[in-house]
Amino acid sequence: MSPINNTVCEEDGNNKVKEVNRTEQKGLETIAPLVRTAEETPDPIPAQVQGTIPHWINGSLLRNGPGKFEFGNTHFNHWFDGMAMLHQFKMEKGQVTYMSRFLHSDAYKKNSEQDRIMMSEFGTLSMPDPCKNIFQRFFSRFEVPKATDNANVNFVKYKGDYYVSTETNLMHRVNPENLETLEQVDWSKFIAVNGATAHPHYDPDGTTYNMGNSYGRSGAMYNIISVPPEKSETENYLTGAKVLCSIQPANKYQPSYYHSFAMSENYVVFIEQPIKVDLLRIITSKMRGMTFSDAIHWDPSLETILHLIDKRTGEVSPVKYHTKALSTFHQINAFEEDGFLMLDLCCSDDGQAINIYHLQNLRKSGEALDAVYNSMSRTLPRRYVLPLNVTNDTPTDQNLNTRPSSTATCTKTDSTRVFCQHEDLHGDDLYQYGGLELPHINYERYNTKPYRYFYGCGFRHMFGDTLLKMDLNDKTLKVWCHKGLFPSEPVFVPSPDAVEEDDGVILSVIVSPSQDKGTFLLVLNAKTFEELGRANVPVNIPYGFHGTFNASD
Repeated sequence: MSPINNTVCEEDGNNKVKEVNRTEQKGLETIAPLVRTAEETPDPIPAQVQGTIPHWINGSLLRNGPGKFEFGNTHFNHWFDGMAMLHQFKMEKGQVTYMSRFLHSDAYKKNSEQDRIMMSEFGTLSMPDPCKNIFQRFFSRFEVPKATDNANVNFVKYKGDYYVSTETNLMHRVNPENLETLEQVDWSKFIAVNGATAHPHYDPDGTTYNMGNSYGRSGAMYNIISVPPEKSETENYLTGAKVLCSIQPANKYQPSYYHSFAMSENYVVFIEQPIKVDLLRIITSKMRGMTFSDAIHWDPSLETILHLIDKRTGEVSPVKYHTKALSTFHQINAFEEDGFLMLDLCCSDDGQAINIYHLQNLRKSGEALDAVYNSMSRTLPRRYVLPLNVTNDTPTDQNLNTRPSSTATCTKTDSTRVFCQHEDLHGDDLYQYGGLELPHINYERYNTKPYRYFYGCGFRHMFGDTLLKMDLNDKTLKVWCHKGLFPSEPVFVPSPDAVEEDDGVILSVIVSPSQDKGTFLLVLNAKTFEELGRANVPVNIPYGFHGTFNASD
């Protein structure tokens, strides 16, 4: 390892880096083993610790992601389709144990019972049951696909209970201590939505905010949801949840796809991006032999619209903030200051990423794998500055951003429209790491507030292959990377005596496509980005999605 500008990194000499938005790579390592079915580890096993795991870390890193990619002779087509596998790295007094379990969803149970794919997923259409007669199989193609309960995206928390979630109306309450599947919970039984994101936001008092669509004869609506912080002994799960407001899409029969949203102290920010979902294609998908992913398309001719919703009143701002076409999956933070709302996003100028992550692409090798990667736009951290006090007296056609040292612009073009241009939250050195995704901050203390640091994965490959720390004061990076190792989304855990924003550790699960059973939990000093310790576990697990730290009482 050699230090390079606060960087600890082992470089591959075959990968020639260009500092441009679409950084090209050559000779990428195959990652097919990272999208291969894994075996669960239902009983905790001890990890072998190298270095030091700080004794003050007392709790579990919970991770979610796909873990099974086929049943019998039937195979899933997309990375998002794999059956949910839940992982737990439990830390106590410097020691670590690991366990994992498949989520016992209806999808998993039905597929397992028949040893074939019985329920459609994002990129895979289930075939008619061969046990049905020819007429039953024919008419089954005219049915609207049922929502999957394969909750493989994230661990989320409502009213003190842990759930695993995808983006449909079906979640599962789980036991974070042993990863047991407890029960299925349907959003639509509590409020009029047909789904919700797997990325809710939390107020300090425990109130939870989310977004979900509803569908009817008149098309789609976007809904902002709130869930109260506590439940009484007589309340059940999401009781008390309410729709704060509903927003009509620019095209109600082709609403935007969204994976998450942003939140400041007083506002929910919804990003209506030009990744569109064709509802007619979904309704007729079985008849056409198409999947949900086939109904999603990117329309770069459309602008992105930012909607502000007052969390206290549910009032939607009549002022709409527009910017050029962009694609975003994850927001970094949002905060209000001096009459402006700063919206920090990881975004790209291309919305094709969803369709690139088909398993056939991830399992390619050599020049074919290079070509897939090099066809993608890089995701970069950007800031949009939104003026909050736009009135009829606000002047038009001039930059309203008066913040010192900010290069973002925001220009009122008419009474209810402001056009925004971003500023970069990075220096040129980020290009050599393939951009940044899967962002994380010191959420507990700095979400919705001015902040200095964020963390993420660099993407010089189809999956994250570096861990990054960005200092917004001077836009400098600290980096952890080792050739052949692929880190998961970094999770920040503050130290118990934390004074400064980055006092704590970063947790990340590291997997390797070339080392059999080479998985380990990595612990970094969040301030210096130096490695403190590793907890090695003799298992193979696929590259996953999201997770959280569950502190022990």
